[in-house]
Amino acid sequence: MANTPFQQVSVEELANALQTQGKDNLQLVDVREPSELEISAIEGFTNLPLSQHEQWAPQIYQHLDPEKETYVLCHHGIRSAQMCYWLNQQGFKTVKNIQGGIDAYSLTIDSSIPRY
Repeated sequence: MANTPFQQVSVEELANALQTQGKDNLQLVDVREPSELEISAIEGFTNLPLSQHEQWAPQIYQHLDPEKETYVLCHHGIRSAQMCYWLNQQGFKTVKNIQGGIDAYSLTIDSSIPRY
C-alpha cells in the first residue's frame, strides 16, 4: 500500500496531535467492534464498527465532516486502513490511518490501556 490515498501516521504522531490540537479539534474514529471497545478504548473516538458499515454508511456525512482532519483507529491498523480508503472515496480530504492501532498505542503511549 505504498501508493495510498491517505496518510499513515504513527501512534506517536496521534499522541502529539491529541496533545497539541486537542480531541475537540480532531475527528477521531474507531472502527473496532463494541465488544473490543469494552476491553480498551481511547477517550474521544467515535465508534463506527466496520462490520456495521451498511447501517452507518448512508449517513456518513451526519456522523463525520469531510473537511475535518480525521484519524482512524482499529486493533492493529488493517480495518482502519480499509475505512481510510473508503472515506477517501467519499471525498474526505485529510484522512490518517493510525499504524499499529490501539495495540501499538497501549505499548508505546499509554500502558494503562489494556491489550488484547
